[in-house]
Amino acid sequence: MAGISPTDQRCPLVEARQIWKFFGSIAVLRGVDLTLRPGEVHALLGGNGAGKSTLMKMIAGLHCVDRGELLVCGEDASAMTPVTARQAGIHLVPQEPMLFPSLSVEENVLMHVPGNRKDLRARLETLIAEIGAGMTLSTQAGQLEVADQQMVEILRGLIRDARILILDEPTSALTPREVGKLFERIRALTAQGVGIFFISHKLGEIREIADIVSILRDGQVVLAGPPKSFTDAEIVAAMTHVEGKEGFTLGRAAAPVERGPERLRVEGLAGEGFADVTFSLHSGEILGLAGVVGSGRTELAETIYGIRPAARGRILVDGKPLTGHGPRQSLDAGVVYLPEDRQVSGLFVNAPLVWNASALVLHRGREWLPLAKERADFSEQIKLLGIVCGSADQPVRTLSGGNQQKVLLAKCLAAGPRVLILDEPTRGVDVAVRADIYRLIDRLAGEGLAILLISSDHEEVERLSHRVLVMNHGYPGGLLEGSDITINAIARLSFGVGAKMDAAQ
Repeated sequence: MAGISPTDQRCPLVEARQIWKFFGSIAVLRGVDLTLRPGEVHALLGGNGAGKSTLMKMIAGLHCVDRGELLVCGEDASAMTPVTARQAGIHLVPQEPMLFPSLSVEENVLMHVPGNRKDLRARLETLIAEIGAGMTLSTQAGQLEVADQQMVEILRGLIRDARILILDEPTSALTPREVGKLFERIRALTAQGVGIFFISHKLGEIREIADIVSILRDGQVVLAGPPKSFTDAEIVAAMTHVEGKEGFTLGRAAAPVERGPERLRVEGLAGEGFADVTFSLHSGEILGLAGVVGSGRTELAETIYGIRPAARGRILVDGKPLTGHGPRQSLDAGVVYLPEDRQVSGLFVNAPLVWNASALVLHRGREWLPLAKERADFSEQIKLLGIVCGSADQPVRTLSGGNQQKVLLAKCLAAGPRVLILDEPTRGVDVAVRADIYRLIDRLAGEGLAILLISSDHEEVERLSHRVLVMNHGYPGGLLEGSDITINAIARLSFGVGAKMDAAQ
């Protein structure tokens, strides 16, 4: 077993002392202190951009330390690389298992592991028995439950004598039963002396599994200690820094809106990752959809758009049912979806800008567009969105992230939506582009567009939304309207602290 010797147990596995990390002139981590001891689960909690992933990537050798001291088992690791991190017994388990589904457990785990195959196979069988994983060496990875796929990722580290495991949102795609199984195995690992960093947004799970919790905000540890030392309200306040500001609002959130006709109605919708969702969306309205990672927001949006199938429930657009549909039928009904990952799902990064901007127009039974019209339409989009580019023919990949996002918006608007679903519309853009996108969203709603806004940024949701539906663990956690829309209220409902369970009608 990849355990820790008695000598090692007297020494912390990881010590971060006044760690700083800069990207350009921006300080992403600012004087972070952190300790992980053998047999300990150290949970990391914080909002989007708090610095959790950057810190963990630094420990895993993917980022270097710019200032401060990083020690692993008492030795300087400030110049850690992925190779030296592996040699030091550090293994990062990604949020989504990255396995070869058609290969066996043995093939997935032992790939590129040096040593005698027979001895490695025997050791792997011992590891599986010790942590109670319900699988055999010959089981195909694609046939495993998600919790067991997570364990295969963990076994990849243990077979390499990992003493430090970094689990990034390991329960975001798990059912409660699978979470229970994973936690049983985590306890088996810590009993062997393995130290675990556990990144999560779920307070209940942190209280169940963690020995220590550190809360990051703006690149700093603002609260640390045993979870039982803090109330849920104190943890949420530390993350948001808005304690005592329940009435704090930005922009239009407190002002009522004159809603137009109902454009979208969702009734009792259930699908992969969510259930029992009901809401309506009207012309001229921005309905915020908030919640933490794993709350089912994106799965809900993709089901409405037709990327994922619905298990039950109804979707109506302008009063007409939209069932058994795909993206083409959604587009025909006037529903357009801007995905959260522009490079993977939104844009053809090697294609010209003008091609990207007109891609959704072709669904209307047209095999081609007159070139002059295509370019004229894109010229209008450049002016409307302030896209900075040298030529309509340059590849999307040559643009900055903010201008790529504007091209994705141009692509969505060219389809002439009546309902626009925006999934993380300002992810990875700078402050100036964010302001441009905010103004655009505000103007589009003013012109009568119905907008479903999904964002991990609670301030963004508060700033833009007329109403906010908060998701919690795949279910509606509450509805906020008007002056009730505050950062703290959104955060509390996201974590299940209190509830406001009016129907989102």
